[in-house]
Amino acid sequence: MDYYNPEDLKRFPEIGEFAPELMDKFFEYYNCATDKDGALTKREKALIALAVAHTEKCPYCIDAYTARCLEMGADPEQMTEAVHVAASMSAGVKLIHAIQMHNTLKKNRAL
Repeated sequence: MDYYNPEDLKRFPEIGEFAPELMDKFFEYYNCATDKDGALTKREKALIALAVAHTEKCPYCIDAYTARCLEMGADPEQMTEAVHVAASMSAGVKLIHAIQMHNTLKKNRAL
C-alpha cells in the first residue's frame, strides 16, 4: 500500500475542519514566516524550507518546496547544496549524542 499520494497536498486545508480557528492561526503564522521578504528573502526561506523538508522526511514538503524554490529563482545546484547542509547538520546533531555514550562509559570505567 502506498501511503503517500501527491494529490493529498492539495487537501492540507482540510486539517482545519474540526478546529478552523487554530488552522487560521497556523496559516497566518506560516504565511508570515515564509511568504514575505524580511531579513531573509523568500528565495532563501524556500531553500531553508526545502532543506528542512528533507531532514523531516516530508514528501509533500519536498514536492512543494522544490517547486517553490524554482519559482523563486533557485537552481538545482543551490537546492542540492541546501539539502547537503541540512544532511550534514542532521549527522552532526546525531553524532554529538555520542558524548552521552562517552559519559556513561566513563562512569562505568570502560573509557
